[in-house]
Amino acid sequence: MGRQLHDYEIILVDDGSTDGSFAIEKELAARDPRVKVIALTRNYGQTPALRAGIDWSSGDVIVTMDGDLQNDPADIPMLLAKLNEGHDAVFGLRKKRQDKLFIRKIPSLLGNWLIRKVTGVTIKDMGCTLRAMRRDLAEALPLYGEMHRFVPVLAKMHGANIVQVDVRHHPRVAGQTKYTLSRSIRVLLDLITVKFLHSYVTRPMHALGLPGLICMAMGVVCFIVTLWMKYGSANRVFVTGNPLFDLGVMLEMMGVQFISMGLLGELLARTYFESQGKSAYNVRAKLNLDEERRQAA
Repeated sequence: MGRQLHDYEIILVDDGSTDGSFAIEKELAARDPRVKVIALTRNYGQTPALRAGIDWSSGDVIVTMDGDLQNDPADIPMLLAKLNEGHDAVFGLRKKRQDKLFIRKIPSLLGNWLIRKVTGVTIKDMGCTLRAMRRDLAEALPLYGEMHRFVPVLAKMHGANIVQVDVRHHPRVAGQTKYTLSRSIRVLLDLITVKFLHSYVTRPMHALGLPGLICMAMGVVCFIVTLWMKYGSANRVFVTGNPLFDLGVMLEMMGVQFISMGLLGELLARTYFESQGKSAYNVRAKLNLDEERRQAA
């Protein structure tokens, strides 16, 4: 039984390269019309490049891969077969990763562990760019900034059925990696953003209001202790000379600020969803329903 053939296109996203890659890409595109090239005006980064590839693709299934030759295209049929089992996205797991231990592998292991603990997504290798996704899922991913590191988390937020499979990984033979330990700090900052989007984007007051109430309650406790130290203690302490009074004032101000930011967040969330006609939910399938019924509702 022969292998199943698929209609396909290959989209090469040139993220402002200066090493002569574009000349090779032009040659490949001239030889095969299935090779499409998107040359960006400058180096925007991996996330915008990924977004560009998705936006300009036309297939029902999108397979992404880095151009550093460390991923193996021979794994693509396996990803597609796994996708056909009913999954929305299949992510690669670099089982025998060919990278430097202290610069890449250890920070990656720690980062992946932290992301799993914070988000609850069980994918072990968040950074593997060899992945296959259905088109509707890929288009729905909020890819901006440097969110390419969190594609499995973003997919899970969308309600996708995701799975991870072992893929091959080769040593880097060309170019220089742009990864540095400073990126770990950016991962932590992006993780805060993803956690907020995952849990509180439709209810920011729940994220900010609770710390505000805690601060205000602690401020009230400071005021009560301050009054007791002035009127109920044998050794009276004047209010103006008691640091607990200053602490209470600071906590009350912090509480008001937290609650105010929560209210502003609620207004922004409503503006985001209502002004753009966005929904707070995603629909997987519709049976015996039509668009007119939704409009009437």
